[in-house]
Amino acid sequence: MPLFQELENIRAAFLDELKKKPALSDLETLKVKLLGRKGRLNDVFKNIRLVADDNKKQFGHAINELKQEIHDKIEAELSEHSYNSQSSKSKIDLTLPEITIPKGSIHPLSQTLDEIVSIFHRLGFDVTEGPEVETEWNNFDALNIAKDHPARDMQDTFFLKNGHVLRTHTSPTQIRLMQSEKPPIRSIMPGRVYRNESINSRSYCLFHQVEGLYIDENVTFSELKATLDLFFREYYGSDVKVRFRPSYFPFTEPSSEVDVSCNLCGGKGCRVCKYTGWLETLGCGMVDPKVFQSVDYDAEKYTGYAFGMGIERMTMLKYGINDLRLFYENDHRFLEQF
Repeated sequence: MPLFQELENIRAAFLDELKKKPALSDLETLKVKLLGRKGRLNDVFKNIRLVADDNKKQFGHAINELKQEIHDKIEAELSEHSYNSQSSKSKIDLTLPEITIPKGSIHPLSQTLDEIVSIFHRLGFDVTEGPEVETEWNNFDALNIAKDHPARDMQDTFFLKNGHVLRTHTSPTQIRLMQSEKPPIRSIMPGRVYRNESINSRSYCLFHQVEGLYIDENVTFSELKATLDLFFREYYGSDVKVRFRPSYFPFTEPSSEVDVSCNLCGGKGCRVCKYTGWLETLGCGMVDPKVFQSVDYDAEKYTGYAFGMGIERMTMLKYGINDLRLFYENDHRFLEQF
């Protein structure tokens, strides 16, 4: 299996580099080269769709193991460098009292995004990213959003010069993906999006989304429901209840909004869920045939589903956070709780 062999080649090359006892700067470079967002392991993972379905779980496990191995060995080398550097400067007085250094933590939005990506990785979805500055065609027209749709109003969208906008959702990445690849496609699209909105406890001028897209022959709404049901059980716990409500989105038909039982009150009703017992989480639906026409897909041959969720909202719902601005104020008293 070429991709499994590629992992072994990466491991062997990494171990060879460690034998050379690289300098501190070389260790940092090696870490970014292998584990960074544009590193070799992420490049290999993007090809998971080439792995047979029966081997996808094994392949994902192998990548995670290699990532952990590389991370641990590099951290050990960095610690050794640090110890040797301190030892060469002065002797350590072990009788001195301990100095407590505050520990940093991963931002709660990053934690949520990592968890969501991990769950969908296990469900066979790869990750696609796109630009934050988009054309109006990709952001609106190709997604069946009419010229007179309220979403095009200046109060919602940051318009730039020459027909460009700051993307208002990550859906344009779906268009770019469909233009560059033919089905089957199974991918999620995380990223920042922008809305020209006032800043308060419930809204901000930028936020983060994760959208998902699956296109193939004979894809059904039942598959969409099963996928999201499994996702929410993984994210909120096995006891969570999920319900679908009919809705409308220009780029999906039929469309639905998805609620989950409130994880804070167990569905009994509380302030966070406005005493309904339910939390609104995301929108979804079957890809509208007009979107397929925009990217030259045969709507008679292919069907697909799409869904989208806000990272801030998912984080707020999970942890009972009631003010969106807390994510962007860099207050360590808030951040250190995560």
